[in-house]
Amino acid sequence: MTSTDMLQIIGESGQTVSEDETGLPPEKLVEMYECMLRTRAMDERMINLQRQGRIGFYVPSTGEEAAQVGSGMVFGADDWIFPSYRMPGTLLMRGASPRAMIANCYGNSEDLCLGRQMPVHYSFAEQNVVSISSPIGTHIIHAVGTAYAMRLRKTDAVAGVFFGDGGTSSNDFHSGMNFAGVWKSPCVFVCSNNQWAISVPFEKQTASESVAVKAKAYGMPGVRVDGNDVLAVYQAVSAAVARARAGVGPTLLELMTYRRGPHSSSDDPTRYRGDQADEWLSRDPILRFRKFLERQDLWSEDREQESSTRVKDELNAAIKEVEKLPPPPLDTMFTDVYAKVPKFLREQYEHLIETEGTGHEADPDAAFPL
Repeated sequence: MTSTDMLQIIGESGQTVSEDETGLPPEKLVEMYECMLRTRAMDERMINLQRQGRIGFYVPSTGEEAAQVGSGMVFGADDWIFPSYRMPGTLLMRGASPRAMIANCYGNSEDLCLGRQMPVHYSFAEQNVVSISSPIGTHIIHAVGTAYAMRLRKTDAVAGVFFGDGGTSSNDFHSGMNFAGVWKSPCVFVCSNNQWAISVPFEKQTASESVAVKAKAYGMPGVRVDGNDVLAVYQAVSAAVARARAGVGPTLLELMTYRRGPHSSSDDPTRYRGDQADEWLSRDPILRFRKFLERQDLWSEDREQESSTRVKDELNAAIKEVEKLPPPPLDTMFTDVYAKVPKFLREQYEHLIETEGTGHEADPDAAFPL
């Protein structure tokens, strides 16, 4: 397969168009589908909360669920994930809590980042998910370095780093790819090519015929995948992870998908694109996978209704509880920042406790919990 061919297993009508080498049992297929439903339901709910003024900001990912979930199921517990900000499905598949993700969007006392990060910039230490970074591409070199560290430690852990087509124009993409290629860092580069870098279309992002073709210059395989085909994504990422784990080296994957909604809740895509999104409705990853499962007698309308209702009820219950939580205590401005708090900040901290009486009184010298 060349870097301009595209791996596909499930066609748009749900039929199998090429050999399925995933070997996934029925229960895993259903698990993937339900996670895709949960990802979209969360997306819709959080955008509504932002429009209602109940949270300040959100980054939607409708239409990209297959790329997220198919990738998220592959990596092991000891592997490291360096995500971009448009992939809640990957984090859910990895075991991240929807409630914790919702708390991050509220920036309240249950937010693991204590309101210090932007919303949708999740960080989960237990799942080896490194904090999402707003600057585009900076996490790519972090992933490559972490992967190389795993190699030096003689473990079989790998790093997966995720970014969009816009991220391939960053300096860190080129630096990371070059380092990984030379040192055979066990890293899997996953580019979700959703056709838009905010308002810049892909054809104005690069003169290359694809993102995958760029891999050749760095001495690694480049694979182009139908990013709306969850089984194709799973198969391609599995092969890349196995290659990295075996010590052969990195792989660049280009998942072809589409950003159906705005770049963020602050964006109006109608100002820079026409009806292109309508063309992708028939390629909807959830509808496609549902048709496939129905052909396999693994899904039905009754199961669809039951699962959709259950997911929405779970999300609504979590939102109801999280929304009641207070903001982070004032004294958390001083905690988790310095390994050893400077004298002038400790004096300010003690003054805050004395005058405001927060009742929290955490140790500002304590280690950051993440």
